[in-house]
Amino acid sequence: MLRVEELEAALPAMMPWRVAAGRNVDWAALQAALGTALPSDFRSLAEAYPLLVIDDFLSVSIPRPGTEVSWASEARKDEILQDLYEMGDTEGYVPFPQPGGLISWAESYSGDSFYWRTSSPDPDAWPVVVYGANGDWSEFPVGAVEFLAGVYGRTIDVPGMPRNFPSDQPEVLGLSDCVE
Repeated sequence: MLRVEELEAALPAMMPWRVAAGRNVDWAALQAALGTALPSDFRSLAEAYPLLVIDDFLSVSIPRPGTEVSWASEARKDEILQDLYEMGDTEGYVPFPQPGGLISWAESYSGDSFYWRTSSPDPDAWPVVVYGANGDWSEFPVGAVEFLAGVYGRTIDVPGMPRNFPSDQPEVLGLSDCVE
């Protein structure tokens, strides 16, 4: 699994949002509510960063401390995926908690969805699956952090994405854990 530092090298604009002291996500509560552990690379990312919005296009859904149960609930009831599944438009992919089901971890503002396929008892072995707004499904044999590093380091090409994705100089916005 790729480390967060390798993603930072590919996407240096995210570094100002790093929380030096860590974020203290309650992983036990999240796992209990979701029914599974999450990949270690994503847990490391979530401990270091708040929710990230990249180029006003891609939103990486990071659980906020104190809202772990809510995050898990949202991940379990992905209505768009459920609708696609019921219409037979998932090319064999199924929603979690079905065996091998998909769990969402990011989305684009154009309607693309980024998932893990829970195909292994070891979350670190889960591949990334992308549902493009154009109806294409693509699977990548990497975790979320390696996927993002590959996209922004231009070693992974995601079919169906806009021509300007990723941009030449991606900007990153980190959304605070503080709720006002």
